Amino acid sequence: MTRTTRIITTPPGPKAQAILERDSRVLSPSYARDYGFVMDHGKGAQVWDVDGNRYIDFAAGIAVNSTGHSHPEIVKAIQEQAEKFIHISSDYYHEVMVRVAERIDEIAPMKEDVTVFLANSGTESVEAAIKLARYATGRQRFIGFLGGFHGRSMGSLSFTASKFTQQERFFPTMPGVWHVPFPDPYRPVFPIPQDGDAGDAVVDYMENVLFPEALPPEEVAAVLVEPIQGEGGYIVPAPNFFPRLRRMCDQHGILLIADEVQSGVGRTGKWWAIQHWNVEPDIVCIAKGIASGVPMGAMAARKSVGQKWKAGAHGNTYGGNPLACVSALKTIELVKNGYMQNAAAMGEYMLDALDEMQTRHPSIGQVRGRGLMVATEFVTDCATKGPVPQLRNAVIHRCFEKGLLTLGCGRCAIRFMPPLMIEKELVEEGLEIFESALSEVEGR
Repeated sequence: MTRTTRIITTPPGPKAQAILERDSRVLSPSYARDYGFVMDHGKGAQVWDVDGNRYIDFAAGIAVNSTGHSHPEIVKAIQEQAEKFIHISSDYYHEVMVRVAERIDEIAPMKEDVTVFLANSGTESVEAAIKLARYATGRQRFIGFLGGFHGRSMGSLSFTASKFTQQERFFPTMPGVWHVPFPDPYRPVFPIPQDGDAGDAVVDYMENVLFPEALPPEEVAAVLVEPIQGEGGYIVPAPNFFPRLRRMCDQHGILLIADEVQSGVGRTGKWWAIQHWNVEPDIVCIAKGIASGVPMGAMAARKSVGQKWKAGAHGNTYGGNPLACVSALKTIELVKNGYMQNAAAMGEYMLDALDEMQTRHPSIGQVRGRGLMVATEFVTDCATKGPVPQLRNAVIHRCFEKGLLTLGCGRCAIRFMPPLMIEKELVEEGLEIFESALSEVEGR
């Protein structure tokens, strides 16, 4: 692949600046933007701004553009469907809605058949899951995790605990949600038990402290958890966590809900991140990468759970939109036929390269991830692990100025989540930009 010029006008350039000014007059200030990238067009894992600057995209619209920007087969599928019909509500039927549910049933991380509820976003998928959990179990309480992100509508927001800003001045949210620490091997909250790991420590706390002293397990409908935390820092849990959590849920009749909104659809080199631990959830929440940028969400539940709903118990207007469905069908096909395997290979290459880079940069405290869900965490020094968000933020901005799109997560991490189809040459070029930006910020 021939490398082309990246930055021709210091970003944000004059055309971008003009749009930023217009934006500030009419759009909500609640949108959080790290820097002034104004997109003009994209192809694969590359994007161009309105001033002609070229960028390598290590953000993919927050892990949404799984097949890359404007994949020709995705575009063709949407165009062909748009010529037939664009919308029919779920009060009626259409065949592509059935087909996408059949495909989700085929790839869902449960051996049991699933029932699928189609929605428009990750937060809607989570809302459907927690409503179904209450309906199916007759229980009212839930367990979530510190650092988790599950959406911003009032039900899902009650679980979200990655930044206080997301809940500030919105209390009360849905009651009945208890938060416990996530089993972060790098920053464990509880002492690690002998012959165990941080996952054992968290489940031990739930079984030996939380349940007997504060939260009767027979009142808990479900545990909602990201297999790999997203906004919380791309944190990969300790190995023993999910097997222990599954056994705990089975013991007490608690449903296990896997929020795979960011980690699913091949991003980690498997269809679902939870499959890295050979654990099956009862419900899985899906969105982001499922339809290559067309808004779509899905909630898939074991049929023994999902069929407990009766007609009218839950619904929506746009769920199962035919444009989203055909995009999802083509996305699943492309991911199955090579992109998931590419994510595994490119993710391994990226992790190895970052591990090697860490030896030259003591500000990198940890490199972690699975597949193309990768993060570097920045610290004052590796011994004390003191977080340095100001360094992280400076690196993100310098990457942007040099032609690489990245996003932060957690207290002091940068996440790399490029399209699953990214070529090795672009991974290499993107990492070169990242190291150059880091060196400049470090003052080397």
